[in-house]
Amino acid sequence: MMRERLDLICLKKLNITDYHEPDLSKWKEFLDKLKYPKSKVTIGLIGKYIELQDAYKSILEAFVHAGAMNECKVQIVNVHSEFITKENVGEKLSNLDGLLVAPGFGHRGIEGKIIAVKYARENKLPFFGICLGMQMAVIEFARDVLGLKDAHSTEMQPDTSTPVIDLMEEQKKITAKGGTMRLGVYPCTIKEGTLAYRIYGTTEIRERHRHRWEFNNAYLQQFEKAGMIASGKNRESGLVEIVELKDHPFFIGVQYHPELKSTVENPQPVFVHFIKAAKEFADNKNSIKSPLLQGEMI
Repeated sequence: MMRERLDLICLKKLNITDYHEPDLSKWKEFLDKLKYPKSKVTIGLIGKYIELQDAYKSILEAFVHAGAMNECKVQIVNVHSEFITKENVGEKLSNLDGLLVAPGFGHRGIEGKIIAVKYARENKLPFFGICLGMQMAVIEFARDVLGLKDAHSTEMQPDTSTPVIDLMEEQKKITAKGGTMRLGVYPCTIKEGTLAYRIYGTTEIRERHRHRWEFNNAYLQQFEKAGMIASGKNRESGLVEIVELKDHPFFIGVQYHPELKSTVENPQPVFVHFIKAAKEFADNKNSIKSPLLQGEMI
């Protein structure tokens, strides 16, 4: 459109005379990396709205941005969480280089997401959980590592004896749900020396939220003692915004929606580092396979 001088036609029609030649250098750099990637990773998108891809549009776009930043083609494999079981999880996820457990509401497909999280945790597969995805990581860790077998979210199981995910105290007496979400941009303070700090490079960030249930801080000490660290918190409320594992190459869950702020010129840093970790996982996997291949050739 620029070559056809559409920009100048628009400026003339709008009587805009004070303008400069557009600087498209960043855009051209992005397109070059997008068109000519140097590597490829396969990421599993674990969700329950797989048949409605628009539900994950922002996530898919954020992967495009992060892939270009890493000069890497990101191939997405959609995995419906409702059909993941303990028996087939290895078959469904073994060929992946990274796993993202997507946000959502309601109980459908929840156990499949928890099984997928366990697979990523135990197999050192790069993991990224967003909103409900983070909450599933918390529930899985509580059940399997802490031994809290009834651990759940009161969203799905209101009568659970171990509500590791729960409503904030001030919301419990509210019956009209329409206005109780934590919406919009909130600040988050990041702990130095953590994966989250390496990703963001700062102790203070601001990210967008759209959720109602939260990490239950009554269990925080148990989690941190066992190795799941609350690396990001809201300074005023103390609510946990980021969790990560100490003994895992890349395992992070965020309560907010980082995909909503990702752009071509400013790819969201968690996505960028997630794809970087997936590339390293793929490279290590290929390096293990290559001697066998060479031996077969000989």
